[in-house]
Amino acid sequence: MAGTFILGETKVRPGSYFNIQKKGRNAVAGIMNGVTAVIFKADFGPLDTAVELNAEDGYEKIFGTGLTTDAMREAIAGGAKTIIACRVGNGGTQGTITLKDVNDSDTLCITAKYPGEKNFMVTVREKLSDSSLKECIFYAGTTEFEKVEFASGEGEAKALADALATSKNFKAELKENKESVILETISQGVFTSGTNPETTTGDYANAFAQIEPYEFNTVCLDTEDTEIHLLLQSFVNRIFDAGSLAQAVVAEKHTVDLETRMKHAAALNDEKMNYVLNAWIEEQGTVIDGYQTAARIAGMIGAVSSGSSLTHTVITGFSEILEKLTNTEMISAEKKGCIVLSYNKVKQVWIDNAINTLITPADNQDDGWKKIRRVKTRFELIRRINTTTDDLVGKVDNDNNGRATVISQVQGVGDSMREEGKLVACAVTESSAYKADGDSAWFDIDVIDKDSMEHIYLTFLFRFSTNEE
Repeated sequence: MAGTFILGETKVRPGSYFNIQKKGRNAVAGIMNGVTAVIFKADFGPLDTAVELNAEDGYEKIFGTGLTTDAMREAIAGGAKTIIACRVGNGGTQGTITLKDVNDSDTLCITAKYPGEKNFMVTVREKLSDSSLKECIFYAGTTEFEKVEFASGEGEAKALADALATSKNFKAELKENKESVILETISQGVFTSGTNPETTTGDYANAFAQIEPYEFNTVCLDTEDTEIHLLLQSFVNRIFDAGSLAQAVVAEKHTVDLETRMKHAAALNDEKMNYVLNAWIEEQGTVIDGYQTAARIAGMIGAVSSGSSLTHTVITGFSEILEKLTNTEMISAEKKGCIVLSYNKVKQVWIDNAINTLITPADNQDDGWKKIRRVKTRFELIRRINTTTDDLVGKVDNDNNGRATVISQVQGVGDSMREEGKLVACAVTESSAYKADGDSAWFDIDVIDKDSMEHIYLTFLFRFSTNEE
C-alpha cells in the first residue's frame, strides 16, 4: 500500500492508494420513540415528582406494584422503553419501626421516606460470610426490597444509621445516648403501616406540571374521570403551543353507556387525544378495563415508528374482548373518533382503525391529522426540524448564505425522513409571503407524508359465458 490520495489526484509512483470518504449525510436530529408519561397512584415511592425510568430496570423497585401502578405495566407491555413516572396525590403518612438494643431499650427509629400503606418488614442479623459485619434487610411482603451492611459490635446502632443515610427508601434517627450500643437481632420485624395520600383533581394538574419539562411521545392516566381527561387535553394542547409534541390516550370503563362514551370521544375532537372505546379486555386470564387498556395503547402509539400504522396491529397478551361490538356500532364509533378493538380472522385482538378523536379539522388542518400514523410522522418531522434549526439560532447570519444554510439543514431532515419511508416529498424554500428582515427569516416546508393502504376495494367482474373471449 502506497498511502493515501486526494480525489482527482494522479500519483507518480505505481501502487495502491486509499481515500476515506463518508456515505450519506451527517447525522440529523434523532428520532424519539418509546417514551410514555404515566400518572398513577401507588402505596410507596416519590410523590408528586416526575421520575424517568428505563423500562428494563423495573418500576417495581421504586413504586412497587400496588394501587394503579399497573398503568406502567401496561404501557411497558405496549412497547414503552422509557417511562416518565409521576405518582399522584398529597398527604399520607410514612411507615415506621423502632429497633431495640440488646438491653431491650428503644435505640433506632427507621422511617420510610415516602408515605403509603406498603407493608414493610425488617431483619437485622449477622452477615453469614463475615462476622465483622451485620446486614439490615427490608422486605416488601416476602420480596427483598433493600439491604445495607454495617460494622458489627460496639457502636453498630450508629453504624446502621450512617449506612441508611444514603438509602433511597428509608431514613434513620438514633435515640439520645445510643451511639455506642449493640442492636438486638430481629427477624421480620413489622413496620407500623403508613397511610396512602389522598388524590384530588388538583393533584393531577400538579402531576402535569411535574412531567412538563420532559419530552415524551404519549401520556396516559390512571383514571376514567372525564373531568380529568379534559384537564389532560388542556395540558397536551398547552405544551404543544410551547413546542412539546405529545399524544394522550384515555378510556372509560364498560359500565359507562356505550353511546355516552362515543359522545365523550367526539367532544374531544383533537388530533392529540386518543380514546379507546371498548377497553374491557381479558389479558391472559386477568380482566382489565378503562385506564389499563388506555395505557397499553399509549405504550403502542409511543413505541411504533412514524412510518408504520397501528391499524390491524395485534395486541400481544389481549386474549378476549369482553365488550363485543356489532359492525354498525363499530362504524358509528369510528365516525366519532374512537379507537375500536376487534378480532382478526384467527380471533386475535387488534386495533381496528388507528384514528384519533379529530372529527372536524380546523381551518389549518387536513384530514391527515385524523390518523395516528400521520400525526406521529408530522410530530416527528416538526421535532427533528426544530431540533436542527435550534442549533442554528444565533450561529448563522441573516443573509443569503445563512438562509441557504437553514434550507440545506432542514432539507436534510426532510430527505432523511423520505429515505426512511415516512414522507413522499419534502421541499424547503424561503417564504414567498414574508421577506427576511433584521433577525427574522421565514421558510416554507412543503410536505407530502405517507399513509398506509387501509381500504382496499376489489371489483369482481364475473361473466356467465364459459368462453375466454
